[in-house]
Amino acid sequence: MKNIKVLLLMFCSLFMFQAQAKSYQVGVALANFDLNFVSILRTQMIAELKNQGMNGQFSDAKGDVALQIQQVDDFINQGVDAIILNPVDTQGVKPAIDAAKRAGIPLIFVNRKPEVKLEGMQAYVGSDSALSGKMQMEELAKKMNYKGNVAILMGALSTEEARERTRAVEEVIAKHKDMKVIEKQSAKWQRNEAVDVTASWLLNGTAIDGIAANNDEMAIGAIMALNQAKRSNIVVAGIDGTPDGLQFIKNGEMAVTIFQDAKGQAIGSVKVTKAMLEKQPTEAYNWIPYEVVTKQNYASFAEKNAK
Repeated sequence: MKNIKVLLLMFCSLFMFQAQAKSYQVGVALANFDLNFVSILRTQMIAELKNQGMNGQFSDAKGDVALQIQQVDDFINQGVDAIILNPVDTQGVKPAIDAAKRAGIPLIFVNRKPEVKLEGMQAYVGSDSALSGKMQMEELAKKMNYKGNVAILMGALSTEEARERTRAVEEVIAKHKDMKVIEKQSAKWQRNEAVDVTASWLLNGTAIDGIAANNDEMAIGAIMALNQAKRSNIVVAGIDGTPDGLQFIKNGEMAVTIFQDAKGQAIGSVKVTKAMLEKQPTEAYNWIPYEVVTKQNYASFAEKNAK
């Protein structure tokens, strides 16, 4: 009888340990694996999920909002405990929100802020898009001596990031009487698209003194087009502080970028997810700060957004 009691106690202890050590399943729906910043975000999230003892399943929407909504539904049908969403379209998130609500699971947005009010088991972890555009253009204006024509390379217009960064850039330019926006076009966050757009501007004879790109990849594309045209007199600025962007800062080809902390966003989104799953208090909006990067300080950012 004594041996049976010991065995029962051991079984109960093992059962309780297993219950306490539940490994949460998290579905991570990302907008596009091919985007440099999203790639860094993914790598850092994989590491943090492991660090927090959680399992992650990742899906790539390839920039397709309908595919992403289907991927969210698939995660729910698979029985995940929570979903982290990097939305393709920040205005088109209602189907994902409604599906997560019906399933009673937390939905955490990362990097791209949804254009709806968050409530209940919802949160955002990321940065203020408008602030990055403001910081970028203030630094670029300074380097242009507050005069000249600015061309803006915009990201995908389905995202709040592209619209807010562009709006903030335009607001800064409007404050300086000797500056104006001369061109504005989307290159969809892509380096190759930015090469084509910039080359087109140059072929048209547009008088450009500075280019403000919504991200580093498009800034690099602009620089490549300028190099091909042997135009070294145009000042280029990016946003993100990716490893490639920092290399162009180091080489003196990109004048400034605004560091967006992919690692901070990745870790923050995973920690908020775990806190929600464990019924701990969380904030609806969790802000990760930006920093200005120039040739004078780029070295201190070299490891921060490493893949």
